[in-house]
Amino acid sequence: MSWAAHEFENYFLQRHVGLKASFLGIVTGTFLPDLITKAFVYSSDNPAQFHRGWPGVGFTHSFIFGFVVAVGVLALTRSRGWAVGILIGQWAHVVTDVADTAGVMPFFPFSTEPVTISMWKHAAAAGRYGDASAYYSSLGGVWDLFWFGVLVLFATRTLRRSYFREVVVAADPRAWGWLHRKLRVGEDGLLLLYRGFLFYGLGRMLSWFLYSRLVLGDPWQPHWGGPDFVPGTDLSDAGWLEVVVRTTIGGVLFAGFVYLCWRLFVARLWERGEDPPIVERGRGLLAVFER
Repeated sequence: MSWAAHEFENYFLQRHVGLKASFLGIVTGTFLPDLITKAFVYSSDNPAQFHRGWPGVGFTHSFIFGFVVAVGVLALTRSRGWAVGILIGQWAHVVTDVADTAGVMPFFPFSTEPVTISMWKHAAAAGRYGDASAYYSSLGGVWDLFWFGVLVLFATRTLRRSYFREVVVAADPRAWGWLHRKLRVGEDGLLLLYRGFLFYGLGRMLSWFLYSRLVLGDPWQPHWGGPDFVPGTDLSDAGWLEVVVRTTIGGVLFAGFVYLCWRLFVARLWERGEDPPIVERGRGLLAVFER
């Protein structure tokens, strides 16, 4: 799992999709795999199996889960921006979580084989605090720092007020306008909310790293497959060739399933869907609220 990288990814993804996707949709997509299930992971008898495996809720970390939710949102709201945002965010979450030892089942249900590069250990069996310490005592914390660096180097402009007005709000005027009316918050407050995901991720990264070092006193072991003070959790005994074969078959079947769904009904849903009206440049939220 990734503790803060998911927050940093949101801005990088928005930077590359621009007006094609809702930022709030991307955020919802990145939260989606853990939104309901994470609260029960630490109390389960086998946290890794429950979180990422089958039987369990591992299907939330599969591409088909994001696809189904995105299609459902498209059918209910007709918003292409939200559908695309949820799909991108959820799929990014799945790809990121390949890095820990539990891995993910990307092509569930066509393959239940976990895919992992075992960069750091999935340590949910150690409880929330032990899990956090294991993550920030290993390359997990480095992974968060990497994504923060990517944001700073390649997506800093997404934090500007002008970008918020001309791209983020323009891509999703109804949602931001609704937040303005319901919360009675002006542009400055909504801009703070938009930037808040960055500070939330940064705060988690720094506080958990310091907690691991200063309170628990766990050693920092940023090597592949670490840290050494917690046992690893591997959900598969298959060799690398078996994993490749099963995943490839699952990927082909998943692609065929998506294509079939597109031909049968998703294309029609997409055609009747709506793109956001482009807000006048430079007027930001004012133009949204006047509609």
